[in-house]
Amino acid sequence: MSYFANKNILVTGGGGFLGSYVVEELKHKGVCDEQLTIPRSKDIDLRTREGCERVVENQDIIIHLAAKVGGIGYNREHAGELFYDNIMMGAQLMDAACTAGVGKFVAIGTICAYPKHTPVPFKEEDFWVGYPEETNAPYGLAKKMLAVQAAAYRTQYSMNVISLWPVNLYGPRDNFEHESSHVIPALIRKMVEARDSHDSQVEIWGTGNATREFLFVEDAARGIVLATEHYNDEDIVNLGAGMEISIKDLANKIKMLVGYRGELVWNSEKPDGQPRRMLDVSRAKAFGFEAGTTFDEGLQKTIEWYEQHRKA
Repeated sequence: MSYFANKNILVTGGGGFLGSYVVEELKHKGVCDEQLTIPRSKDIDLRTREGCERVVENQDIIIHLAAKVGGIGYNREHAGELFYDNIMMGAQLMDAACTAGVGKFVAIGTICAYPKHTPVPFKEEDFWVGYPEETNAPYGLAKKMLAVQAAAYRTQYSMNVISLWPVNLYGPRDNFEHESSHVIPALIRKMVEARDSHDSQVEIWGTGNATREFLFVEDAARGIVLATEHYNDEDIVNLGAGMEISIKDLANKIKMLVGYRGELVWNSEKPDGQPRRMLDVSRAKAFGFEAGTTFDEGLQKTIEWYEQHRKA
């Protein structure tokens, strides 16, 4: 019998970018619509205790994906909101789940929680060796408290909480809004629009020297569901692809794939964010996870999706 058989599953953020893929992966595992609860922010405010208590009732598993997120510029302008909204959702939801006797809680964190100068590749053992990069710190620390709460609730209440920490995600259905998008959708949109407008230049924030690791969203969803099914230990687990690319190389790759022929201009007065990011992903092999999508393949799928949907 499937692990998920006859279990009620709450997926917060299940209507969002990553969440929609997690829901699809659960359905591939045989989970039916009747087993799923996917709250929407317009109906339930998870920043309130009342909202959290409502959604955890009669649930067997909670996968907490709901988050308020954005790119570097959005993080700088909305630091207070990012800290408050994320810490209130996580802390109250986990506590309400514990009070309600939920069988398993899957807490999804963020690469932004790692210290600014973590040795590369980032190992889970280095999670607490320093302060996060400043522009990401309010969001990263709010999510980092999930790991503290998980350990505390395991100790005092024997609650089965696992903590997964994915690297930067990308893929079809991502957020391509100028104000709040992350680096890959932001660059894709900028260059497609510049291509179509025949602009001679595209300005990009930073020096281009910072590096990032990216995980295709379908792979991330598969890793989360695998961990939900098979992982029950207290140690946090990185989810990533085990690759690293500079923002400059990324921008040039996207430029080539979208067919933009203009010049890329780097605005070094704008922040780079964290200097380097790449995860050690060996611990996730314990529950059978390895990324299966190459970066070029994932980028091509993302660009094709944007080209097809951008007018809508």
